[in-house]
Amino acid sequence: MMTDSEVAEMAGALVTAHERLRPIHPVVEAHPEATLEDAYGIQRALVAGLTAKGAKLKGRKVGLTSAVMQRAFSVSEPDFGCLLDVMFHPDGGGIAADRFIAPRIEPEVAFVLRRELAGPGVTMAEAIAAVDFVLPALEIIDSRIIDWRISLVDTVADNASSGGVVLGGSPRHLDGLDLRLLGCNVWRNGALAATGASGAVLGNPLNALVWLANRLATFSEGIEAGAVVMPGSCTAATPVVPGDVVSASFAGLGQVSARFEGRGS
Repeated sequence: MMTDSEVAEMAGALVTAHERLRPIHPVVEAHPEATLEDAYGIQRALVAGLTAKGAKLKGRKVGLTSAVMQRAFSVSEPDFGCLLDVMFHPDGGGIAADRFIAPRIEPEVAFVLRRELAGPGVTMAEAIAAVDFVLPALEIIDSRIIDWRISLVDTVADNASSGGVVLGGSPRHLDGLDLRLLGCNVWRNGALAATGASGAVLGNPLNALVWLANRLATFSEGIEAGAVVMPGSCTAATPVVPGDVVSASFAGLGQVSARFEGRGS
């Protein structure tokens, strides 16, 4: 395990990497002894450093929710990170590509909670009752680790590779939606880039919400009322560069899009 001073030092390096957009070497290269507990400690310190500079917590994200990604990282459960107000971008609006290092897009079914959801012991029924509505969404993932050379410890420490969020403007209540079966298409510059279904997220994105509430309880935390929760991607991630326009359409839920501006656009 890492010492408290080593955790603080690594969190400080990641805060600087977020601010200056200069990636750092993997955490595990400097600290091969680092554990998952250390990684979450670094994440908490990183988020505290960013909120101390004015950012506000607006929600949570869940990652590593597909069987393929869990096998790639040799894990049997997802991970999570925090969503800050500075990460949110308008649907269809321009996003400065130079806000990111090596961004990729993932389509997700975002939850917005009407009331707090806190474990332990949260059930599917309680999670459903806590959801106000769902939205089509895009998550922009990014890494402050050089060349995406990430292990589980690295991605968790780096706030689960969070980068940005675009929420669509077509809210739907859970009534009438089968979140196991929503088909999803991702389009990049008018060409089909990826296809998938919401069931790729732990069989049902609601399972990710249940998992998150119960996992946060191990840190004596819950999910706040009004929070946005990104439960995980329906497809493989799509890399983006300046000039790209990316959209995702979800059967029965609607569409969301983002335009990346910068040199070359």
